[in-house]
Amino acid sequence: VAGSYLNSLLSSGLKSNQVEIETDLKSQRAIARLKEPRHLLPPAQFYSFPETTPPRWPTECQVVNLRIQHIDAVPNFVEAYYQPTGKEVQPKPVGEHDGQVIFQYNPTSAVNYFSRSVIGGNRVMLTGERRHQGLTFESRFECGNLWKAVKITDTYYELSLRTDLYTNRHVQWFYFMVENMRRGVVYRFSIVNLAKDDSLYNCGMKPVMYSTKDAFVRKLGWRRCGHNITYYRNDRCNGDEDQNSSYTLTFNIEFPHDDDCVYLAHSYPYTYTDLQEYLIKLHNHPVKSVYTKLSLLCKSLAGNNVYYLTVTDPPQCDENANPKKAVVITARVHPGETPASWMMKGVMDFITGDSKQAKELREKFIFKLIPMLNPDGVIVGNSRCSLTGRDLNRQYRTVIRETYPPVWHTKIMVKRLMEEFGGVAMYCDLHAHSVKHNVFIYGCENRKQPPAGADRRLQEQVFPLMLHKNTADKFSFENCKFRIHRNKEGTGRVAMWVMGIANSYTMEASFAGSTLGSRHLTHFTTLDYEQMGRSFCETLLDYVDDAPSKVITLHPKHYRVSQCVNKTRV
Repeated sequence: VAGSYLNSLLSSGLKSNQVEIETDLKSQRAIARLKEPRHLLPPAQFYSFPETTPPRWPTECQVVNLRIQHIDAVPNFVEAYYQPTGKEVQPKPVGEHDGQVIFQYNPTSAVNYFSRSVIGGNRVMLTGERRHQGLTFESRFECGNLWKAVKITDTYYELSLRTDLYTNRHVQWFYFMVENMRRGVVYRFSIVNLAKDDSLYNCGMKPVMYSTKDAFVRKLGWRRCGHNITYYRNDRCNGDEDQNSSYTLTFNIEFPHDDDCVYLAHSYPYTYTDLQEYLIKLHNHPVKSVYTKLSLLCKSLAGNNVYYLTVTDPPQCDENANPKKAVVITARVHPGETPASWMMKGVMDFITGDSKQAKELREKFIFKLIPMLNPDGVIVGNSRCSLTGRDLNRQYRTVIRETYPPVWHTKIMVKRLMEEFGGVAMYCDLHAHSVKHNVFIYGCENRKQPPAGADRRLQEQVFPLMLHKNTADKFSFENCKFRIHRNKEGTGRVAMWVMGIANSYTMEASFAGSTLGSRHLTHFTTLDYEQMGRSFCETLLDYVDDAPSKVITLHPKHYRVSQCVNKTRV
């Protein structure tokens, strides 16, 4: 039904040079088909792509003339949660009336909506001039998000974050630079305008810190930081109960070096430029480029490339071979959920690797990977929205190509895979969660009675249970849910399920860490997120393994039913 609706709408209404209308010879009906996406680049053996494409920013955005790079190195020890004492100080916000504004930046335009973009943004130079004693702040770079810094004392600073561009909501993600510090001094930061009424900071999560000097001298990358951490509700302004509440995250921090350049963030950043550099290496790799094709799904609203990877073994000349099914994995529809990119990196590393398991997966499936659905939001440092000011993961019921191009083209790609190839075995959208621990999955429960003789009940729960058994210290089957709520009908997961993909999932990774097994109350690192991506792939291979000995018993506490995995083969 969804397919015929799209066909009729495309042929009658929408105009696109990406769509061709063909006539079926038997029925004489017009059928809309997406043209074969052009290769983003020529084959690697004929062309070497030397550099990234600079991000396109809204014209009102200032961007410092500074290339920020971080080494990917994790601590060699497990980082425990902060243990709240109940005695943490909760200072009331005082604002600029009782302090000195030392940084303020909020891009504004004559109209409060996106109109134009420019390559590289509106460039500004850092002067290096210090106008006051104390810390200096900066966030006018890719993924940066800091609106205002107010110096209350030499060691206490109130910070405010930008809302998502062209909205007055969604304040969670932060990423900014601090300089001019002194080693051994205890500083306090209070981020005073957060929007969520609950946070993992209440449970001991720490923010992350990157010291440029430590990276250079000790080869140490991002690590958790802070103590005396607490998250609490601010008093309502003037007792106005109609105003939305805001919340404060406050913590103490000691910097490891004098005059360092330190970055603080809500979670481990992964930028649009980071992704491009990764994809370029894949494209130019002499071996991986044979079974990996880099293509352009579409252009974003600002004109940034939305890439996708096709990973599969080259087709064999066997006319009797069954067509391969596809596995579609997407990430970063919510730009502030950076763990999704690290999980996607784990997937891409594994699928393009030379392990026996990776080779088997490439033989069995066509992988379609969209690693960054919302590059515009990622670039400008949004938490949740695209430049439309809307959450793209609530727009999958729409067919408005011009407004939500990544969503529209993803649906068309999946539709074509289902109609013209072997179908879609699994769809998974990668996310991060701000109030829950561990990694877990949201699926779509099939309540329909299966046909006679078929044993497909609870099929959607088998893969998550297998993933739990493969990664018991990170993945929680207890946290998985399979009910479809009305407010989720516009999500990718539900839309793909409606299109006929039984195994349609959202995989959520905690911003904090695990409460399971040996990893109890310890933080996730980038390596942990990457390992979850690899475990996803390994479990997929287990799931389609035809060996009859592989049997999963669903715990009677949850479902009171047992079923064999090989009865639910995709």
